[in-house]
Parts: sequence; C-alpha cells; structure tokens
Amino acid sequence: MKKKILIVDDDPRNIFALKLTLKSKGYDVRSSLSGDEAITMLKDEPDIKVILMDMMMPDMDGYQTMKNIRKTEPINNSIIIAVTAQAMPEDREKCLEAGADDYVTKPINVDTLLNTIEKLS
Repeated sequence: MKKKILIVDDDPRNIFALKLTLKSKGYDVRSSLSGDEAITMLKDEPDIKVILMDMMMPDMDGYQTMKNIRKTEPINNSIIIAVTAQAMPEDREKCLEAGADDYVTKPINVDTLLNTIEKLS
C-alpha cells in the first residue's frame, strides 16, 4: 500500500514540483493551498500518513496549522515535516516546538526529504 502524503503550500508551483517528484517515487499525494483546507482534508482522509507543511502561508501559517492539528483528534498523531526557507537553528527549534516531527529546508534536497519521510513513517 502506498503511503499517502499531504503537501500544504500556498504556492501551486511548489506543490506541482513536489507532487511530481513524490508520485514518481510511488507515493499517493494530495495537496492543499491553506491550513484550514489541510485540516479539513486530514479529517476526511484519515489514511494520510505524512504532511509536508510550508511554514510561510497567508491567513493561518504553518506554525498555527501544526498547533491546530496537534490539538485535533483524530489527526493529532499525523507525521508533520516542516518545509521552510528559514535555515537557522532557531527556526528548526521553532518548527519542532509548534508540532513538527522533523524539518527540511528549501530548496528541497529530494534525497533528504525522501529519507526523512521513510525514517518517520
């Protein structure tokens, strides 16, 4: 059974590129353009195993979205990988404190991302 991954990013170009890469590696990929939409999708599709969460989004950013996911049954145990252009050590800590299981930086190194997905799921 393919792992189902949700990409949450307000930029459709980022979603398109990531989706192509992940599908080519055999993953079942969904996407969402906002935090609110992501939470709804997670409730509707409980078999989504991994969330790739962009941190910088309008309205509800990735930090707030992760906090909301962690407070919401039954989706609070989802695996969340923060995806951000912010690469300082304190940015990683901020992501982990908000609820991320791990963190990858943009531009995304595909091998690093795939290793992180496999390690966590």
